[in-house]
Amino acid sequence: MKNLVATSFDSPSGHYCVDIFERDDGTFGLEEYRQDPEDLKGWFPLHRHSGQVFVTYEGALDHAKAVIVWMIADTRQPQQLKVCDR
Repeated sequence: MKNLVATSFDSPSGHYCVDIFERDDGTFGLEEYRQDPEDLKGWFPLHRHSGQVFVTYEGALDHAKAVIVWMIADTRQPQQLKVCDR
């Protein structure tokens, strides 16, 4: 089964995004993606964070805000719930 994305954040430039997702077992994780504007193939995972496991959504979000540079100062609201298809 696919992970269910709880929140997706886009970088101010629009070239990066972070998905915070819930796994089937109820744990949470996150991944950062990159989209090259000159390449129309879509989003590519950077595989930096997806293996980490967090017990709560808040734990995953706090980690993202602490380690992903563009998220540290980003105060915009997250997008709505969606299914992860990356």
